[in-house]
Amino acid sequence: MAVKIRLKRFGRKNRAFWRINAVDHRSPRDGKVIEELGYYDPIAKDPARRVVVNKARVEHWIKVGALPSDTVAGLLKTATDSGAAAANPAGVSA
Repeated sequence: MAVKIRLKRFGRKNRAFWRINAVDHRSPRDGKVIEELGYYDPIAKDPARRVVVNKARVEHWIKVGALPSDTVAGLLKTATDSGAAAANPAGVSA
């Protein structure tokens, strides 16, 4: 099974919200996913909350052969790690 890391659209008209998922390459855009890896909110005011992913899981999927789409590859460069965000929800540095 060939796995891709790509976007799945949520939200409403003029207020799109995207989830970053690992999916079988044959499934439709909004079809069944293998694992949810994060999200992309293009309208978020805080740049740190715009792209949030679980970087450990993304690295795992890439290591086992998953290919990110061109759009997801670009988003991963600016992504915030959800593991770090969960450990520090208020955004306060120690």
